[in-house]
Amino acid sequence: MTSDAGPSSTEVAEMFEQVARALASDTSVEATLDAIVRLAVEHLPACEFAGITMIVDRVVTSPASSHETPRILDAIQAEVDEGPCLDAIAEHQVFRTGDLTKETRWPRFAERAHRETGVTSIVSFRLFIEQDTMGALNLYATAVDAFDDTDVALGAVFAAHAAVALSSAQREEQLERKAASRDLIGQAKGILMAQSHIDEDAAFDLLRRASQRLNIKLTHVAEGVVHPPDQPDHAAHPEPTASDGPSDPPRPG
Repeated sequence: MTSDAGPSSTEVAEMFEQVARALASDTSVEATLDAIVRLAVEHLPACEFAGITMIVDRVVTSPASSHETPRILDAIQAEVDEGPCLDAIAEHQVFRTGDLTKETRWPRFAERAHRETGVTSIVSFRLFIEQDTMGALNLYATAVDAFDDTDVALGAVFAAHAAVALSSAQREEQLERKAASRDLIGQAKGILMAQSHIDEDAAFDLLRRASQRLNIKLTHVAEGVVHPPDQPDHAAHPEPTASDGPSDPPRPG
């Protein structure tokens, strides 16, 4: 914070009440991520820019950013394979630097980061629920020693609220995807039952065998049944064939 006097306990309570309500109003993961970085800049006084870093399949990603600057910093970290955001994710700690021009922990990152963006102070918080790390929330400022102990404490509480909201949004999207998959498979079974005059179990067996034979997900097979492509050659979403059906029972010897 820029002044010695920190916020009062009442102001802090009001701030996090507003943050909690704002984060609860977004249900999609994308909207929640965008809200987190926007609210960080709005409610954490020393923060000029905010970004979220994630590592997906060993690739550094920037799913949300209040400004282009955090994306540039993530790109630099990905290129040199070091930096506070990556360490916050890997080492499950808070990382703070007050002067990138004197930073020795990430020498390849620090010089480029300051030169290319003007950022001098960074604090990175791990976003997690229990042991499940989802990424890092990163706060940036151009001033030297912008984040004092009070800022770090407030940022940690903010990051906890953000992690809860993000986890909730992720669970909601997973439930929606599962429901959509069930609906799609149900539609595919209905089509196969009508076309082939078979019962529900046999229709599902057709889908399952096609999934195994083609080595693609069951939902992709169902998609090919419900929404067949216009072209005859549709390897992406092929339909089950008669060969995928149950085999004839063995004849007695």
